[in-house]
Amino acid sequence: MSAAPAPPTAPPKPTWDPKQLEPPYPWLRPTIRIRLTLLYGGMFLIAGILLLSIIYMLAAQALHVGSELPFKIVSGQVSSDVCNLSGEGSSPSAVNAAMNSCVNHQRQQALDTLLNRSLLALVGLSVIAFAFGYAMAGRVLSPLGRITRTARQVAGTDLSRRIELDGPDDELKELADTFDDMLDRLERAFTAQQRFVGNASHELRTPLAINRTLLEVHLSDPQAPPELQQLGKTLLATNERSEQLVEGLLLLARSDNQIIERKPVDLAEVASRALDQTRGEAEEKGVEVRGEIVPAVVQGNGVLLERIALNLVQNAVRYNVPEGWVEVTTELQPGQAVLVVSNTGPVVPAYEIDNLFEPFRRLRTERTGSDKGVGLGLSIARSVARAHGGRIIAEPREGGGLVMRVTLPV
Repeated sequence: MSAAPAPPTAPPKPTWDPKQLEPPYPWLRPTIRIRLTLLYGGMFLIAGILLLSIIYMLAAQALHVGSELPFKIVSGQVSSDVCNLSGEGSSPSAVNAAMNSCVNHQRQQALDTLLNRSLLALVGLSVIAFAFGYAMAGRVLSPLGRITRTARQVAGTDLSRRIELDGPDDELKELADTFDDMLDRLERAFTAQQRFVGNASHELRTPLAINRTLLEVHLSDPQAPPELQQLGKTLLATNERSEQLVEGLLLLARSDNQIIERKPVDLAEVASRALDQTRGEAEEKGVEVRGEIVPAVVQGNGVLLERIALNLVQNAVRYNVPEGWVEVTTELQPGQAVLVVSNTGPVVPAYEIDNLFEPFRRLRTERTGSDKGVGLGLSIARSVARAHGGRIIAEPREGGGLVMRVTLPV
């Protein structure tokens, strides 16, 4: 018995995007160029017709006035209410010259009147044409305003917003549809990033927490030999460093986006907490910590803003010299609040300032192996400042050290 024939296989999927079919008459597409051409051409035609009609009526009125005789013959005498014909004598040449001058004068008055009224009509039509053109241009370009408003809302990390522009299939609708497609991809990418951050937070924290617990349990055994005790302390320090690295990476990933939910936060309170948390470490290193703190309320996330102050003060203490000092000040300026952290320390070249804000970068040290941190403090501070719509600037001090200035909008 013969085997059944195999079903036909599907044709291979093309590796390129199939070319979209163009309409049979692409020049009939209602593009913005065609619409604006028709709109302003029609407006020019209508304005020309109106102006021509007004000038025709004014000219007809001027001709009617200018064709009337400015004199009358009464009882064999020539009299005029417009021209002065008395005293010209009775000779025919004198009378003809006077009447000719009177007619020319009347014609000139009619032309002057026509010119003045034509100018007034031109001014009136120009005002109407500009107003109508402004209104129609606003109507035609209103989709651009809608696209701009949506882009500004998306800039605040509201990726769920869409333009969804209705109307003719022109360039603006094509731009809006392309923008909506881009927002769909961005929303999926940010959603995947947030999901990854959440999963990484759980998957990385759990084994590190278990290792720390096991090491602490073994170190609490009084019968453990000294070599094992020393090895346990080394492993515990390494595990703590890994935990700090994981926390820093997760915080850096979260702080790259702008803050949606904002609450009033006083930078003076944030700076005071940072000083309190680093005062013990500063005393161990012989570094004097002082502050000039005044209230400066901003809108933002209190935990993240506290992280900025804590990272800056910790770096100022750790990268310092014996018997050095750290000074923290807050200031409220028009439209912004400023947090400044200054310290003594080694001389920092100006060309090295930008490198300090890169992850895992330190001044004249290796990328790993430092006991002063994991190299993410300034990167996190810059990301948090940007997420709040502010910025952070580092400047070298004369004699050594840095001046870190954080500016946040009020």
